[in-house]
Amino acid sequence: MNQAIRHSWVAAIAMFALIFGAISYVQVVGADDLNANAWNKRAILQNYCNDRGAIIVGGTPVAESVEGSDACKFQRTYPQPELYAGITGYFSQNYGATGLEQAMRDQLAGSSDQLFLDRVGQLFLGNQAKGASVELTIDPKIQQLAYSLIPDGQRGSIVVTNPKTGAILAMVSKPSYNPNLIATQDSAAETANYNDVNKIPGINLNQSLSGPTGELLAPGSVFKLVDTAAALSSGKYNKDSVLPNPAEMPFDGIQYKLPNYAGGNCYTQNTATFAFALQQSCNTPFASIALDLGRDAIAQQAEKFGLGQDLGDQLKLGYALGNGFPDNLDQPGLAQSAIGQRDVRATPLQIALMTAAIANGGVQMSPSLIKTVRSPDLRVIDEPKPTPLRTSTTPDIAKQITEWMTSVVNQGIASGAAVPGVQVAGKTGTAELGNGLNNSWFTGFAPANNPQVAVTIVMEGVDIYAGAKLTSPNAKKIFEAVLNK
Repeated sequence: MNQAIRHSWVAAIAMFALIFGAISYVQVVGADDLNANAWNKRAILQNYCNDRGAIIVGGTPVAESVEGSDACKFQRTYPQPELYAGITGYFSQNYGATGLEQAMRDQLAGSSDQLFLDRVGQLFLGNQAKGASVELTIDPKIQQLAYSLIPDGQRGSIVVTNPKTGAILAMVSKPSYNPNLIATQDSAAETANYNDVNKIPGINLNQSLSGPTGELLAPGSVFKLVDTAAALSSGKYNKDSVLPNPAEMPFDGIQYKLPNYAGGNCYTQNTATFAFALQQSCNTPFASIALDLGRDAIAQQAEKFGLGQDLGDQLKLGYALGNGFPDNLDQPGLAQSAIGQRDVRATPLQIALMTAAIANGGVQMSPSLIKTVRSPDLRVIDEPKPTPLRTSTTPDIAKQITEWMTSVVNQGIASGAAVPGVQVAGKTGTAELGNGLNNSWFTGFAPANNPQVAVTIVMEGVDIYAGAKLTSPNAKKIFEAVLNK
């Protein structure tokens, strides 16, 4: 009998400990993670009808709470929905929150520690807490221009940054969607709209990462900037090095040969300088560098540029890391990977930050979307400062690569990005998709001698001619728009 009682007591104590542990986890250990979960409907409904703070661009709200109905005092709206959907995300009673609506939830809802005194003041007045407003680094004119440069029906992304500060001036992608359809208080319409938006080719609202921050793409020849930095860092190459430039690179034991880029003048020379190889985007010189230095040297330089690495905590939006430079490569695989093909993947934002690091003398700044956060009485409660993220290369190497990138625009295949009276540094890329179509890239900055703006453009699934039309010439328009402000 005593043994049975003892077993019952042990079981009761174990159950109590389990319950206490679960409560402790929910209320203490895991509270932040649970509150941050985009699908935590309880956290959403708790302040869904409150006066949520605005997300502001250039003094104008791009997400705000307006007067609602008797059932719900405030309604979340998005005045320029498709233009900013990739940044704001949506705030939905049934599907949670995404984008900055999720990342800045505490500030927008008025529940952050920074707004404690504001909440106390509202409590004494008998009012609900008001949210803080979040002002972005985005330039509204550049954002609109960048969005307009991606044709409707074309899948693509554009990122524009200030390389000296890391501030994001524009970040757009297509296809986009209308967050108002998912923020509606009509539950039936919300569900139907959510399902309809998910049917848009290229849209998946179940994934919080998309567009410039989340889509991992083959970078093609823009990756040759990584090879160039690795070569110069190794000490085995310098500005006067002569590189092998055969029309095709053979490999022992297989029939495959890595061809040079057929669209330029690579075939006119059997050897090449770095300047010529970058100007014409020749493949075999950079493949030979990778085979000479080995996989680890290329992978380490890719990491220094941020590929597959953490991007700091100032961006606020979620982002994809990717796997960096691939492992376990045979010689053909290493050669293909060195020109941005095979299994190499990067997001448009990662390529933008790589280029910005070169523009900034080798120092990569933390990407930032937040300019200021203001309390309801307009008091500044947060104002992120430009923060170095990592050293990608040396000032001398960055300067040398800049000189060669300038020649790519002045004398090479990125001539469409040239701006009269301004030295532009750039690099194009064409990543073959195996079906006659490509991901077409441009990445660069201006002025080359005192960079004020860096631009990265990718157009997906285009032929050579469409890619050439939609990348370098569009970069020129963005350079001119920023520099003429």
